Amino acid sequence: MTDSRPINLSTSGPPEAVLPEEPAALRHALEQARSSDENRLGLLGDIAGRAPRSSSVWAAMGENATSTIEAYAYFRVGYHRGLDALRANGWRGSGYVRWSNASNRGFLSCLAGLARCAGLIGELDEAERCELFLRQCDPSWPPADFTS
Repeated sequence: MTDSRPINLSTSGPPEAVLPEEPAALRHALEQARSSDENRLGLLGDIAGRAPRSSSVWAAMGENATSTIEAYAYFRVGYHRGLDALRANGWRGSGYVRWSNASNRGFLSCLAGLARCAGLIGELDEAERCELFLRQCDPSWPPADFTS
């Protein structure tokens, strides 16, 4: 557990978790891969091999997948890696994980992608659970700047 990003407790509501910011080099590599016109998924896969704990990488892979089932798999990995990161940073399974904190966006993007893909493959109960969890994490979901 890290002390650099504590869980904020307040008497006015649930605690709020904020994931640590990803390294600048990783953010830059993701930006470069996303803007590439050739072999984007391959470039993202290389980044995932170097940073498999990053939900942002898995979200980007899901967004660039060539099929719904492939996207589902990438989003699922990113969702679970995000849960691991949240727990490692003091999250206890409940409380806010808001989109307004940029460092939470990889996890929330994976959760939203998982909800969408689960619905598309007929896993309606999973899609519903994911949608509910999104709204529990961030009651203002979906944010205006979210694109799926």
